[in-house]
Amino acid sequence: MTAIESTEISSYSFTHTGKVRGDNQDAIWLCNPNDEYTSKVGHLYGIADGMGGYAHGGLASSLALETFFETFYEANGADTIQKFRIGIQNANLSVYQAAQRLASGRMGTTITTVNIIGHNLYIGHVGDSRAYLIRDNKSTCLTNDHTQVGSLVRMKILAPEKVRTHAQRSVLEKCLGPSLFIQPDIFKIPVQNDDVIILSTDGVWSVIQDNEFAELTKTTNNPEKLGQEIVELAMERDSDDNLSIIVVYLHRLAQHVKISNSKKFWPLPNILSRFRK
Repeated sequence: MTAIESTEISSYSFTHTGKVRGDNQDAIWLCNPNDEYTSKVGHLYGIADGMGGYAHGGLASSLALETFFETFYEANGADTIQKFRIGIQNANLSVYQAAQRLASGRMGTTITTVNIIGHNLYIGHVGDSRAYLIRDNKSTCLTNDHTQVGSLVRMKILAPEKVRTHAQRSVLEKCLGPSLFIQPDIFKIPVQNDDVIILSTDGVWSVIQDNEFAELTKTTNNPEKLGQEIVELAMERDSDDNLSIIVVYLHRLAQHVKISNSKKFWPLPNILSRFRK
């Protein structure tokens, strides 16, 4: 049995328009745990929230994730941090170029992606979607919100518990698409068996407190059940945005994982051909 085969990870994803919005501008993307890419680069997950104030938010979010995953899987020869950097840059460029080709004004989206390799969790992040780690019945938000309100929290001007009710909570300072270059947050943290990772757009986390994510994990180790309970709670609390979530249970992690990087290849997006008309 190889190290990859000894890994046991289960996941669940859900996205919904919600009660208020007319369309769903969120997007989610999950690896296939049984395909060759996962065996080579580890488990990869991503979530994105298209900007409602810009044109084609749904296209922006899905295009960003498609480009990121394509780039990540084809970036042979690069280490994981480099894959995140070039993947997010390519995702940013693809959204920017799509807006130019469609002549539709600016397009924008958040993106939050994670890659699990052995006992390491790598994170790439832009915007205000969030990644949470649930461990020992405690919830930790791993990402910073790239918003005006998030900056106030980091400067200790605003208390974290005030973020969800602040009038300017959704005003982004950074997202993919509006400009040619982006500076993402990319980092790694150690993870362990029985950890739970939750990726969420702000339509979910804005109405659910951080500690409540941990409370909901106490009664189940089934990602589908947990994901459904979280979304149902967000709906009950009348979230005014699209609702999207990815739940990942780390049941058993490999002790040692060797990732093969046989050839260096950092492709630019090639999926933009659909807009070249």
